[in-house]
Amino acid sequence: MMGTAALGLLVGLVMALTGAGGGVLAVPLLVFTTGLTVQQVSPIGLLAVGLAATLGAALGLRAGEVRYKAAMLMGFVGLLLSPLGFWVAQQVDTRILGLAFSVVLLWVAYNAFRGSANTDMNVIDAPPSNKKSDCPCIRNPATGRFIWTIPCARALIFSGAVAGFLSGLLGVGGGFILVPALQRFTDLTVQSITVTSLAVIAIVSTFGVLNSVSAGAFNYEIGITFSASALAGMLGGRLISNKMPSAHLKKAFGVMCLVVSALMVFKNI
Repeated sequence: MMGTAALGLLVGLVMALTGAGGGVLAVPLLVFTTGLTVQQVSPIGLLAVGLAATLGAALGLRAGEVRYKAAMLMGFVGLLLSPLGFWVAQQVDTRILGLAFSVVLLWVAYNAFRGSANTDMNVIDAPPSNKKSDCPCIRNPATGRFIWTIPCARALIFSGAVAGFLSGLLGVGGGFILVPALQRFTDLTVQSITVTSLAVIAIVSTFGVLNSVSAGAFNYEIGITFSASALAGMLGGRLISNKMPSAHLKKAFGVMCLVVSALMVFKNI
């Protein structure tokens, strides 16, 4: 279990330095080090990401930055779709899931490189313009809350559905879907986007892990060790995250995702 604990510390550190999107490395790294399949380690990765997201969302909620109604809507839809993704994962060949994960890693790497020029973010995506007036979800200038419309609700429901399905399918939190979606569909600030997406991830991950446990698909020994270590690594990483050059971290994270993606392809062809 020492190897699993060390891997958890590494993933937690990456999450702290690059944002919750760093948790996407949890599943492929567990596949390489434990010899388990994507289906077997997905709930473990989901638990680790969920714990980190819950902590970040709680801090954001205390600061009044979480758009909790939007998060609850996306989270509710996501948790409805997460069991479907989990079911599909059990029906699909392991090699297909491995290749699907390599595609996800390529997408995350793309976002990391795209956002590396901006040093004001601690997530893997570029910031929104905050000047959009044509996006579906616009805030009331007086209250800072969304002006709810059908197009706004539809956009958030779609985003939550995709994130929830992929959460169940691959054991990822869905931040690589939620952050770009909130950037495109809302006029929220960067920090509000980050913590709102973390709140959605926390909701979806919790129910995803519970679904895996109820189906008897959760490895408790590896899961608890890895998740506890990841949380410790993330807490430790937060102490130094502000002292590290964000742009360089994102580039390094992007390279890491590319390497792991290539390894996943090599392993599954």
